[in-house]
Amino acid sequence: MAEAIQTELSESGVFLISLNRPEVLNSMNKDLIMGLLETMKKINDDPKVRVVVITGKGRGFCAGADLANGGWTNEKNSSPGQAAARNMEIGFNPLVRAITSSNKPVITAINGVAAGGGVGLALSGDLVVAAESAKFKLVFGPQLGIISDVGSSWFVPHLIGRARANGMGLLGEDIMAKKAKEWGLIWDYFPDEKFMDTVSGLAQRIADGPIEGLKAVVKAHDHALSSTLDKQLDYERDTQEIFLDREEFREGVKAFIEKRKPDFKSLKT
Repeated sequence: MAEAIQTELSESGVFLISLNRPEVLNSMNKDLIMGLLETMKKINDDPKVRVVVITGKGRGFCAGADLANGGWTNEKNSSPGQAAARNMEIGFNPLVRAITSSNKPVITAINGVAAGGGVGLALSGDLVVAAESAKFKLVFGPQLGIISDVGSSWFVPHLIGRARANGMGLLGEDIMAKKAKEWGLIWDYFPDEKFMDTVSGLAQRIADGPIEGLKAVVKAHDHALSSTLDKQLDYERDTQEIFLDREEFREGVKAFIEKRKPDFKSLKT
């Protein structure tokens, strides 16, 4: 049996994670969830990894939870709701937290359909990009009569607002990549035939950059979502106090003065 995820680390520090259940549009079973969770934990301590890319094999990114063959072992006499809550507690929710709290920048590259919980997985990245044919679909309510999960009930309204989030959640319509960009659900989309090459280029740009500083940028934006302007100004002050004393900043200033490209990779962290 093939591994539920495949990984590859380039010499430049780009760590590619591919969801590898193409026969079921990479729907999430226990092996995929726990394998991805363990991988995300390990790379935090790997200095060779500078940026992470998560994508899917085949024509889909992720079709959500595998309702037919999830592979979870649930307690005897537990109800479907109790079993799902337990699986969320030990698998799905820790995975979202691991991705969003990773100390490496994470790109989610949506190569095809992202449906149900796959939308939450897609939107957990720091930089979310999609192939032109990709689509996003919240099917929890219309098809199953339940709320969105895997973080999608938080990501979607925060990104596109309540009205559009309710439209997605109540109607379950396909949101194509073009509209997803227009709405602010994703950063950008690219032609299918050039998609992964473009993603590789974006990943390389980040890998060549000041990784700790770039991740701090993401954290500052996340902090702002639940902050006031006054508190955010204090956060900026406190963060700059730390990062302006780091080697990354000194190298950036020195490179600017010397009119050259900064060499962040050679710095010891």
